[in-house]
Amino acid sequence: MSGTILVTGGTGTLGRAVVARLREAGAETRVLSRKPGPDRVVGDLDTGAGLDEAVRGVAVVVHAATRHGHDVAGTERLVAALRRTAPRAHLLYVSIVGVDRVPLPYYREKLAVEEVVRGSAAPWTIQRITQFHTLLDAVFAALARLPLMPVLAGTDVQPIDVGDAAARVAALALDPPGGRAPDLAGPQVRPMADFAAAWLAARGKRRRLLPVRLPGRIARGYRDGGHLAPEHADGTVTFEDFLAARPDRTRPR
Repeated sequence: MSGTILVTGGTGTLGRAVVARLREAGAETRVLSRKPGPDRVVGDLDTGAGLDEAVRGVAVVVHAATRHGHDVAGTERLVAALRRTAPRAHLLYVSIVGVDRVPLPYYREKLAVEEVVRGSAAPWTIQRITQFHTLLDAVFAALARLPLMPVLAGTDVQPIDVGDAAARVAALALDPPGGRAPDLAGPQVRPMADFAAAWLAARGKRRRLLPVRLPGRIARGYRDGGHLAPEHADGTVTFEDFLAARPDRTRPR
């Protein structure tokens, strides 16, 4: 692959890591941003302003931007800009494992974005990925403020490291369009309570875990494993690896 790669969401958790991987590979990469800055192009997915110029001449767009309630319309604007100014650019969209199985509103929105990508005139790739270690870390940090730490009963999770996800997305950006790529998931499927216990041990905290069985279709979708991809456990970094490498910023120094 030769040509410029544009990354939407390039200042976010995954986007930054993807940009770094692409630049390490020698790819000419720039970031779509609403604010000017080094190696950035100014464009706004919410209004469409600047998108035509941002995508003009690009070979690939890695679409990693996400903002709940704005994703579908923003992607439609991006697709329209590609149709006008870069009709053969490869559109690579980063989605989430389980968007078609767990009826979470945010997942439904991501699934609708997938449909926009599939229906575009652009050659496309869609990569679904499980939740990041950083998400579990943030969730557990919030829950640990309570005297009893609630966890979802009967629910497994399969988190993946951002670096593993970025490596896959960057590789796809350098390859020809592939349609729906195989899902990408973390190396371990374990109960949420197990991950919570590992987090508490790594952070030197003591909390009693409180399994909670929530009602409704969303909770049932998680209990049924709709967000998991055990057959695609291609991540290499475990949650314990992540915790060991990430300092606990909540502890006094």
